[in-house]
Amino acid sequence: MKITYDIQKIMELLPHRYPFIMIDRIIELVLGEKIVALKNVTINEPFFQGHFPGEPIMPGVLIIEGMGQAGAILAAESMDLEKKGSLIFFMGMDKVKFRKPVVPGDQLIFEIKFLKQRSQAFKMSGIASVDDKRVAEAELMATFGEKT
Repeated sequence: MKITYDIQKIMELLPHRYPFIMIDRIIELVLGEKIVALKNVTINEPFFQGHFPGEPIMPGVLIIEGMGQAGAILAAESMDLEKKGSLIFFMGMDKVKFRKPVVPGDQLIFEIKFLKQRSQAFKMSGIASVDDKRVAEAELMATFGEKT
């Protein structure tokens, strides 16, 4: 079943708030499999003031953060009820590649897929794209923290 979420539902699932929330909408969520999320990149983002004046480029680490936030929603919604409400923490990143700059006006699409899960930890693959062109990719590892 295809599930979509608006920003209000996203903020129920993630502890992040402005200026650090990197997801505006969930376009598609297939529980236990994949998530497709959207970030509208605007010139109003606070990081563009210093990265870089005169040539604004979204920092790569924030693109990876967006992947992680999308992956956290996928994990939170896919896992059993006893883990609902738990924080999800990055454990590591592998095979990170940045292919093109992301600039104001871009619509960044994150597609995250589960690769494997063991106990509290899980591994996902992530692709970030703009206009169907890959701008970044990574494998992400994360774990559930203590329930809040």
